[in-house]
Amino acid sequence: MLVPIEWLNDYIDIDVSDEEFCDRMIMSGSNLETCEHFCEEMERVVVGKIEKIEKHPDADKLVVCQINTGEEEPIQIVTGAPNVFEGALVPVALHKSRIPGPLHGQPKQEGGVKITKGKLRGVESFGMLCSAGELGFDDKVVPVAHKDGIWILKGEYPLGQDFAEALQLKQAVVDFEITPNRPDCLAMVGMAREASATFKKPFSYPDTAIQKEDGEGESKDYVSVEIRNPESCKRYVARVITDVKVEQSPWWLQKRLMYAGMRPINNIVDITNFVMLEYGQPLHAFDINQVKGGKIIVENAKDGEVFTTLDGTERTLTDDMLLIKDAERGIAIAGVMGGLNSEIEEDTKTIIVESANFAGSSVRTTSKKLGLRTEASARFEKGIDPNLCEAAADRVCRLIELTGAGKVCKGSVDNYPVPEEAKTIDIRVDRINRVLGIELERQEMVDILESLEIKVAGSGNIMTVTPPTIRQDLLEEEDYIEEVARIYGYDKMPVTLPKGNTEAGIPEDRALRDLTRDSLCGMGLNEIQTYSFVSPKGVDYIRTAEGSWERNFVKLINPLGEENSVMRTVLMPNMMEVLARNYTRNIDKVNAFEIGNTFVNNTQEDDVLPYEQYALCIGMYGKDEDFYSLKGVVEELFRVLGIKDPIFAGEADLGAFHPGRCARISVISGENGEPVQLGVMGEVHPDVAEQYGMEGVRIYCCELMFDAIRDNSDRTILYTPLPKYPSTSRDIALLVEENLEVGRIEALIRKEGGRILENVKLFDVYRGKQVEEGKKSVAFTLTYRDKDKTLTDEDVAKVHNKVLEALEHKLNAVLREM
Repeated sequence: MLVPIEWLNDYIDIDVSDEEFCDRMIMSGSNLETCEHFCEEMERVVVGKIEKIEKHPDADKLVVCQINTGEEEPIQIVTGAPNVFEGALVPVALHKSRIPGPLHGQPKQEGGVKITKGKLRGVESFGMLCSAGELGFDDKVVPVAHKDGIWILKGEYPLGQDFAEALQLKQAVVDFEITPNRPDCLAMVGMAREASATFKKPFSYPDTAIQKEDGEGESKDYVSVEIRNPESCKRYVARVITDVKVEQSPWWLQKRLMYAGMRPINNIVDITNFVMLEYGQPLHAFDINQVKGGKIIVENAKDGEVFTTLDGTERTLTDDMLLIKDAERGIAIAGVMGGLNSEIEEDTKTIIVESANFAGSSVRTTSKKLGLRTEASARFEKGIDPNLCEAAADRVCRLIELTGAGKVCKGSVDNYPVPEEAKTIDIRVDRINRVLGIELERQEMVDILESLEIKVAGSGNIMTVTPPTIRQDLLEEEDYIEEVARIYGYDKMPVTLPKGNTEAGIPEDRALRDLTRDSLCGMGLNEIQTYSFVSPKGVDYIRTAEGSWERNFVKLINPLGEENSVMRTVLMPNMMEVLARNYTRNIDKVNAFEIGNTFVNNTQEDDVLPYEQYALCIGMYGKDEDFYSLKGVVEELFRVLGIKDPIFAGEADLGAFHPGRCARISVISGENGEPVQLGVMGEVHPDVAEQYGMEGVRIYCCELMFDAIRDNSDRTILYTPLPKYPSTSRDIALLVEENLEVGRIEALIRKEGGRILENVKLFDVYRGKQVEEGKKSVAFTLTYRDKDKTLTDEDVAKVHNKVLEALEHKLNAVLREM
């Protein structure tokens, strides 16, 4: 919201510097973006009059002007402006002058642009004639009357007078950021109310007292108003103006609009825009000759109805859009924009002034669907007090009367089915003090609230408050506490530390992820982070089988490209890309890991969210890396995370991995004794390595499901005393089938060894001449110990023989001579 200080002074006397004004408004809760001072860089720019115009001798598009600047001799200026004429009053930048700029076709310069005399096509020019843009005004606010040429002044001004002084251009404009809950501040009156409370000064409302209602007849003689959708239109006020004269607005009105960021168009449109900025109530004017049957009907549009708005664009409406109609057709989209078929023309003589209140939800929906956002829709969307309609309509009529733009007809047509009433509640003095940590007297609170036009009744600790209906944000006691706080002054609040004994903590799964990062970094791995949006071709590169769950992608509706069109289901393709990128840059060894989210679209139902979980991927390649390097990292990580007795089982059917060097990882669940899959690891298949440009390189990867790790993690540490009794060991060598997994042998030994079997350690696997083909020899050390006594040979032999018998009968493992 752009607030020119000069305009604000119409309602309240601001007798402090611009800097102090901004500082104090900030401390009372008004968010401020910038404070811009206009035309401060303007020097030696004066009012001049074009006395004579001659054609340039050597240029068809240039003319030579003789300009009277109040001096004895006129000065000569060459210009190419198409709108100059003899007798015109114009801004003249003299020799060695400075203008804010920018010049046409050039960027704006810090400190402005210096103007000096020169020659244009051989003819001397002792300055330049300026457009509004060259004097520092944005193109979007330059008045329509001279937006394509030199600024032509309307009225009488002393020749040679400083231009900025003559038009009072040097002033400050403050840009306030208005929060959505304060639509009342999207108006000059609203900001004046805030300034009044901040500076403890009275402010006055705009003059709405119409002196002469001397238009022909009454408003009701010209128009009737029917609201067919009262839920979307709470109120509609219409007033009629006759004997309208459409022309340029007076300069004071144009200046107000320009500094507030709006382009002056003509007096009627400018007045409605002025009042919208003044009250925050959007208004519209219709040419009554274009309102068929003298009827205003407010109802929803028909689905597919085509309507042409003021900007000349045809728009297709839907049946949830509110339309202003006459007896035959639509003439405006409610709260958004008027129609081209009823706009004000130069020959318009009678107009209808609309001041209506439309539901914010309806306007927001319409504006969004049409892709059309206007100053009016921006205000309606946030909510406007319907009690403003009458005052705003009267203000338009009063300004039309003051500027001589027309004659106001008696009365108005006001359709207001359910008048808006303020919500009265009770608030407590002691609670306000307790929440704010201050000690204010009741009367001080009353003074603050009444400065914001909030009525206060009651006595003692209870204050019964009634806000003005424009303050639609004041609903609960906390809202009034905030009002007291900000007007009292946030800078006056005592500074205290928060009290409490809350213990900070992090969730268990996050703690496990942090522990994983620390552990893997401690083992020499580097963490990487890749995008969740990936190409669906990634799973093809790692030879994923058709129909597998890894292909159940969550697809993006509006992707940036095919390479970012789905969300990843596994991390391995991303890891392979990182390894390949490092390999192509001659990095001879990489050990990396990533912890990230994966997403699986496990349902076709729109209302069911995809399955999302964390995954861990480890990747490595290099001279000294092999399958057991990766397995050692995984086992050490499991030890740290509390995954007890993981099972590594051979796997030959995964396309991403070498069929003879791959293992599925699982763990026995403590709840039901069933194995739970944790992930997979192994050497990457040569075809996959070739896909990523790493032909001949041995790559090792592991992908783990972090949610499964979390669910089976047990980091409980149990301390046991040092053993009092000695241990004894037995070495065994077993002849077993080549395809028998060592893990199964070890599990059976532990099961049969019972409580006195302390440890089982594999120390040899042998294949050679002494072992028949298809067999292998595996050797273990079994350590026995009893915590209650010293074991005898008989005690150990009993258990040891039981283990050997179970191995022979269940796994066909024959004891081999050591």
